[in-house]
Amino acid sequence: MFVFALAVVFKLCTIQFVQGDSYRALAEERTVKNHEIPANRGNVYSADGSLLATSIPKYDIRIDAIQAKQTTFNKYIKPLADSLAKYSGKSASYHQNSITKARSNKNRYFLLARNISYSDYIRLRNFPMLELGAIKGGLIVEQTTRREHPMGGIAERTIGYEKIDEKGNVTRPGIDGAFGVKYLRGVNGSRLKQKIGNGQWKPIVDYNQIDPQDGYDVYTTIDVNIQDIAHHSLLGQLEKYEAEHGCAVVMDVKTGEIKAISNLGRNTNGNYYERLNYAVGESHEPGSTFKVMALMAALEDKVIDTSTIVNTYRGTKRFYGRTISDSRGHGEISAARALEVSSNIGLATIIDEAYSKEPKKFINRLKGWNLHEPLGISIIGEGIPDIAEPGKSNWSRNALPSMAYGYNLEMTPLQTLTFYNAIANNGEMVKPRFIKAVKEFDREIETFKKEIIHQRICSDKTLKEIQEILKNIVIRGTGSKMYSENFSMAGKTGTARTDYGNYEEWRKDRKYISSFAGYFPADNPKYSCIVVIHKPSTKVGYYGADVTGPVFKRIAQKIYTETPLIDEVESLEVVNAEASYEAYYDVANTYKTIMPNVIGLPAMDALALLENMGLKVKLQGVGVVKNQSITKGIKIKPNQVVVLTS
Repeated sequence: MFVFALAVVFKLCTIQFVQGDSYRALAEERTVKNHEIPANRGNVYSADGSLLATSIPKYDIRIDAIQAKQTTFNKYIKPLADSLAKYSGKSASYHQNSITKARSNKNRYFLLARNISYSDYIRLRNFPMLELGAIKGGLIVEQTTRREHPMGGIAERTIGYEKIDEKGNVTRPGIDGAFGVKYLRGVNGSRLKQKIGNGQWKPIVDYNQIDPQDGYDVYTTIDVNIQDIAHHSLLGQLEKYEAEHGCAVVMDVKTGEIKAISNLGRNTNGNYYERLNYAVGESHEPGSTFKVMALMAALEDKVIDTSTIVNTYRGTKRFYGRTISDSRGHGEISAARALEVSSNIGLATIIDEAYSKEPKKFINRLKGWNLHEPLGISIIGEGIPDIAEPGKSNWSRNALPSMAYGYNLEMTPLQTLTFYNAIANNGEMVKPRFIKAVKEFDREIETFKKEIIHQRICSDKTLKEIQEILKNIVIRGTGSKMYSENFSMAGKTGTARTDYGNYEEWRKDRKYISSFAGYFPADNPKYSCIVVIHKPSTKVGYYGADVTGPVFKRIAQKIYTETPLIDEVESLEVVNAEASYEAYYDVANTYKTIMPNVIGLPAMDALALLENMGLKVKLQGVGVVKNQSITKGIKIKPNQVVVLTS
């Protein structure tokens, strides 16, 4: 027994003095440790400074019910209960009994208020007993942040988010996800907490050991007014045609800045929301919008010119055992007219006759425009384009004529728009851009400039010919329903079959992708735009001119009549003052936010017109107007003053 007692004493001394430090460290690690405090994520702003995404701090207020001395508890429990009653609406006796019971149960983590705002947090921490802090009063404050989008569901997918699940897997769509790691995240802080049982941790003090550093703010290229126009224009058409999903993108021609991007998909209840970023991530057969690229390739390679005659017969033609058809027959027409009326036979004939013996020449022309590669944009998840070519599994003798009218290849809407934007930009292809600058308050951390993909995609001759055809498509081609005498647009309609693997099944339930890609105004383009709608109800309609054309037109016209920006609109065809007063009056009332040309009108007629548009007019002199202080085509605001000199 004596030897056994000596062994116990020896072991106790060893644990206490030899191994004591390691055991104490282990105990402390298990009961006290630093917990990470997430930094406030930087804000995401639109181009004009409107808030698109922000981190809102939220607070949980708890109390360590046994921390305060008994005398302190007795002194403050009733005043605390009274204050909580005024805040929560529950009775003072309820709060007093709850906290007293928590103290008797030795509850060191009793919840008083959950998920409250900063102003409420300041209010509660000044309540009796809580104002004594963590040591004397038992106050426990836990802060979390919640990401909110002030614009609601508009552009929600493009603005994006960053989520990390329990296993550490990160989901990072949109701008918020793409720039989260480098700019928005910030640096996390830390706070010492003590384990109090049941997996709960209580802050030891009511301040941070290391304060978190907030992330930088990101300023996007998004224009909230144009975004609102694009969103509601697309939504209305999706609902009308009961479509599965769709997207609309508006790009600044010169800079490549994305001014609006809307992606709407339908849920099981039939409601549309920002489901996926279809414009960026969804590759599909573009259909007839690709005919522009095909004809440009033939023009650049000089295998045809716009006046070359092609026979489209009566609307059907066999190619290598397979029939290609048009919506109706056009007979013998020029190559330019074939694109205007969107003849599948016309484009298939042109490309097959020119390149069937040397298909690589056509493919290489497309590759020279980088149509086979992603754009390399900042947003994660860009779709991969795919172009058939000899040696690939999807190549056959029919591949070439199929590609001529937009099949046997895949592109995303944004990749298609980038090419059309280059046509509008006099041949210069620029990369789509979502970010203007990164800032810390007013200090610029980084700015983003225009990136050029191609200085020149084609010759001046080809460019002018294609620009003229795209204008004529709206005037007298497949887009003629969009034509307006008062506002010029250029572009190409597109209608492509989809899910047609089993043709017999497809015939029973026909599904299409409708699209329109182009730019406006036609003569001096400011914006390019693409609208794509998947699987509209064929009972309502499915042609691009019917489904997506009206969305494009609505976006184009609303941008120039409703957005409060001061831009010069040179090619808005305002009727000349020498024309009939009635016609002039109609135009001035249609475009109430754009200054018309009133030079040449009688002063009193000009006065009546401009005041009806909401302007304040000052007349200098009498007779016919010789000068106006606001140049024609400039956007105007209500009650803006204009001086007319006669």
